Amino acid sequence: MDMQTWRDGWVRATDAAEAVRTAVAALGVPEGEWCGLRPLVTEAGGPLVDLGTVRAEAAERLAEALRAVMTTDVDTYP
Repeated sequence: MDMQTWRDGWVRATDAAEAVRTAVAALGVPEGEWCGLRPLVTEAGGPLVDLGTVRAEAAERLAEALRAVMTTDVDTYP
């Protein structure tokens, strides 16, 4: 993988991780409960977000928020 591919993957993973951080903070989940969240890049340059280990209460809040915004057409995920 070339450096530009890695950089592009890192930028995308970092942006996605920040979006999740913002959403979790908006739910009122203390940062200490989701501080393991971090961006990653695969060997092929694919962007990933490691959500880490979260307390059960935080996971329940996340699940509740996701259910609240889900549409009836769940087959739209690529």
